[in-house]
Amino acid sequence: MSKITDAFKNKKSFVGFLTAGDPSLDKTEEFIMTMEQSGASVIEIGVPFSDPIAEGPVVQEANVRALSAPGGCTTDMIFDMLERVKDKVSVPIVLMTYLNPVFKYGYDAFMSRCAQTGVSGIIIPDMPYDEKEEILPIADKHGIEIISLVAPASKSRIRMIAGEAKGYIYVLPSLNATDARNDIVTDISGIVSEIRQVTDTPVILEIGVNYPEAEYETIADGFVVENAIVNIIAKYGNDAAPHIAEYVKKTVESL
Repeated sequence: MSKITDAFKNKKSFVGFLTAGDPSLDKTEEFIMTMEQSGASVIEIGVPFSDPIAEGPVVQEANVRALSAPGGCTTDMIFDMLERVKDKVSVPIVLMTYLNPVFKYGYDAFMSRCAQTGVSGIIIPDMPYDEKEEILPIADKHGIEIISLVAPASKSRIRMIAGEAKGYIYVLPSLNATDARNDIVTDISGIVSEIRQVTDTPVILEIGVNYPEAEYETIADGFVVENAIVNIIAKYGNDAAPHIAEYVKKTVESL
């Protein structure tokens, strides 16, 4: 069992998310430790990017703040921060980034640095499933798990993606739309049901902007509320740590 998968063992897990470098990398290091101490089971760290197409306005603004901070926020600076923090936290760390920065850094060099700095997994939302073989063997070589994302799609495609998933499966929100095809699954419960048919890899859901919705608590292994901690950091800046701690503790208690 991988370190990531083990984080979901015998419990509902909270996945904390923040953007590296917002408001500074020193504070990101502090906030990572705060989230673990407050009960987060996995910590996702967004790598700021100039064109974060998969993000909403809240996280986009965090990307702008991080990139505009004095000294900027480069990939190497993030790895240096992770190097400092890796022996201070025991929960798995997952990077959320885009394919262009990883390609530019070099697939092998990027995955090597992930392994050196204690990163367990990586999410690349703009990497098509059909093209993952370009990077998967390199990630496997360095022991880095590529986290699969599942969105409303045909049953066969959901099962295909889930059947090869590692770490955990990130289920994206339902389209809540009618499709002409009768094999498209657009409801969360239906998507999770299809996943369960082919794998016992943990499933996490992104829920609203507050606490997990009760109707989903029984079908998911974990939850991420991507905007919540980012909003706290936007509001309190350098003084966000106690507010992050309060939020994470309350959320974990609600699971």
